[in-house]
Amino acid sequence: MRKLLVILWLTVLAACCGCQRQSANSAPLIGITSVFKWDEKNDSASTVVDFAYVRAVTENGGVPMVLPTIDSEQILRRYVKELDGLVLVGGDDIPPSAYGEQPHETVKPLPPERYDFERKLIAKWLDGKKPLLGVCLGMQFTNVVSGGSLIQDIPSEIGTQVNHRKYHKVQIEPGSLLSQLLGASEARVLSNHHQAVRKVGKGLKVIAHSEDGVNEALERTDGGFGLFVQWHPEAMDDKTHRDAIYGALIRASVKAK
Repeated sequence: MRKLLVILWLTVLAACCGCQRQSANSAPLIGITSVFKWDEKNDSASTVVDFAYVRAVTENGGVPMVLPTIDSEQILRRYVKELDGLVLVGGDDIPPSAYGEQPHETVKPLPPERYDFERKLIAKWLDGKKPLLGVCLGMQFTNVVSGGSLIQDIPSEIGTQVNHRKYHKVQIEPGSLLSQLLGASEARVLSNHHQAVRKVGKGLKVIAHSEDGVNEALERTDGGFGLFVQWHPEAMDDKTHRDAIYGALIRASVKAK
């Protein structure tokens, strides 16, 4: 028998920390997607997430709930109904067939369990217009679900002028949501990716780019809070930057309750 090991970090500590900034009744419930891993040796699966996402949500007053990759229509509908906000985390690559292309040799596709679950969750969530934050793969996944496409491998298609697997600078569009949150027209960010948005999906617009022209951030244009970044603010040492982005999600989720 295959065993499914589900790791859910919904702790009393998270709830209590959230209450430091907001009342128990107003602290929003924030879903966090997870990484599906199959252990062939032990014939078992796990669903896990970097605790940095949980910490960022908790420190900004949200109650984190890690979502296992369960492909159930009933559960998906319940998530969309009950959760106040959603964080889409990083991970492997979206199958290029999703946007009509053959895979580049560097593509490492997501496990089908996660791909099938998350594409359905994103589509339903976008329809509901509840607050959404997409990080790295989360930005790419939202773009593809919205009808966009991706650069499959930045080094071979764009070049190596910018190393997208470490800290680098991004330029931010004036007047964008991101510029308002950070109070700046540029930022030094930590990323770890080899793919990026090419064709922008419906209801989205580019609001930041790196020196090599790679699209680094998107925001929603069709209603509701939606911010998507190619970097990992939850993993950055700059707490002000981290809290600006995750705090905005939490505040929007409180208003949406």
